[in-house]
Amino acid sequence: MISALQALGISVDVQVDSIQVFPGELISSGKVEVGLAGTVMRFVPIIAALAKGATSFDGDPQARMRPMQVTIESLRSLGVEVQDDHRNALPFVVVGKGEVTGSDIQIDASASSQFISALLLVGSKFKNGLRLTHTGEKLPSMPHIEMTISMLSEHGVSVAMSGQTFTIKASPLLPVDRVIEPDLSNAAAFLAAAMVTAGRVSIPNWPSSTTQAGDQIRSIFSLMGAAVDLTNSVLTVTGPKVLKPLTADLSAVGELTPVIAAVCAFAPGVSTLTGIAHLRGHETNRLLALSTELDKVGVKAVGLADGLEIFGGTVSRADSVLSSYHDHRMAMFAAILGLNSDLVLDDVETTSKTLPNFADMWKQLVAGDL
Repeated sequence: MISALQALGISVDVQVDSIQVFPGELISSGKVEVGLAGTVMRFVPIIAALAKGATSFDGDPQARMRPMQVTIESLRSLGVEVQDDHRNALPFVVVGKGEVTGSDIQIDASASSQFISALLLVGSKFKNGLRLTHTGEKLPSMPHIEMTISMLSEHGVSVAMSGQTFTIKASPLLPVDRVIEPDLSNAAAFLAAAMVTAGRVSIPNWPSSTTQAGDQIRSIFSLMGAAVDLTNSVLTVTGPKVLKPLTADLSAVGELTPVIAAVCAFAPGVSTLTGIAHLRGHETNRLLALSTELDKVGVKAVGLADGLEIFGGTVSRADSVLSSYHDHRMAMFAAILGLNSDLVLDDVETTSKTLPNFADMWKQLVAGDL
């Protein structure tokens, strides 16, 4: 993300414990490499529309398979030229003219809340603001959109929401110094370790109030039998001797699905996870990946139209190497399965996308030294 912003002429100063961003005139330097980061591939093209000059976007082979049609069509609806050779996917070029007039646009963001957040983050900089309507049945990961709206409010931008329509008036963005909260979704994998071993894990600096969807892991693990305590900003989860199967709509917390699925694999009975059809368009088709990898460890998983049924209870040694699919969440899923079985994962380093020292932290956790 830092490199992408710098490619658009934004000065970013990275210190040991802080990052300073100095906004200025947006002038494209030509190319943005998105890697496999959904936020970069979906947030930055909208910013590039405000820059002067053409910006090309490309990423990893898996990134080229992720749905980008909504981003591309959104830009075109705003009058921005996008060159993609009719692929509706990476690579593509955004030709910015230094400003975007803005208009009423309609999109179906059923595949990802990021399509909505990307436009909301930039809408106040459009000459005529933005009136954005989601045309799909239900927005996925609504807490992420609410997080975006809350943060924009802190920057002086008001978002009016009526049904599935979001309205933003043209207005300045106020600079704000902020402390970034710990990533609660990453923490969920460590809490899951307590769940599948009937152990106890404590996470410090857990926010007492947050807009992060990852905070819902507390109530989800409680439903599965855990003792959950949050005292003095320390969250402690104690896993039960016998896990309870889970029936839950995870539409608001789709990113937690791989971790939850790993715990469900150890829960005797049938767990039903729904509201997550959009996970088919993440770093990999996560629903297919989860059922494939669970099958390798002797756990039956049946795909549903919008989720999975997991017949849990006993995880066996895998007959073959588990695959990460170059997906950080799938690597964490495999690490959890490996706590109670002898497994081999093809690539744990893919976790560096969001948690560069995950492997070392996991070793320390298992050894009781973390």
